[in-house]
Amino acid sequence: ITPPRALDIDQNDQFNELIVFRDAIVKEWNIDLLVVKNHDFLSKVSQFGDSVKISALDETNQAALKSIDYASDHIIWEPESPVCNHLLKTVPIHQAIESQNIQAMLTGIRWDEHGARENETYFSERENPNHIRVHPILHLTERNIWDCHFELAIPFNSLYEKGYRSLGSKTGTKKHTDIPAWEQDLEHTTERGERSAEKEKVMAQLRKWGYL
Repeated sequence: ITPPRALDIDQNDQFNELIVFRDAIVKEWNIDLLVVKNHDFLSKVSQFGDSVKISALDETNQAALKSIDYASDHIIWEPESPVCNHLLKTVPIHQAIESQNIQAMLTGIRWDEHGARENETYFSERENPNHIRVHPILHLTERNIWDCHFELAIPFNSLYEKGYRSLGSKTGTKKHTDIPAWEQDLEHTTERGERSAEKEKVMAQLRKWGYL
């Protein structure tokens, strides 16, 4: 039996605090970490806003764009745009599942995070590639998560103490207060309210394409 591994997606737009925290936990807990990224696309850009011709991408990326009926002949590098989210996150995840023969993938998504996730099941069979998504904490609320952190002394990223509540790409994640996440009005405000509005609006479509 292959020991479990942790998977992290590198989209060249991470908070440094996330990388530092990840590496510290990996070392302390002796975790087998697999970092994936879309090397082909990212090798063709140097700064946000760069344009990449579809014809310049490899067959995998071109096929991924064709599968979602992407009509333009180029892509603008905007990390949280729907098409870049697909290429920079979903495509590398699918490649890892296939190349590493991953049978099941555990995630930390929850019902109360986003309306597109409220009908998810604990065990969800997926195709292309075939695998099972396992969601063990679907039923927990944001408040439940913080209660668990403090009751069980589970370490968490320092950005939450600075006011962030949901962490994505650096350019696509904002905060509207400096109050620590667990001290905010979690029951009457939106956890992902400071994430990219464009991405949040099409979350259901992104999930159909294979996103978490």
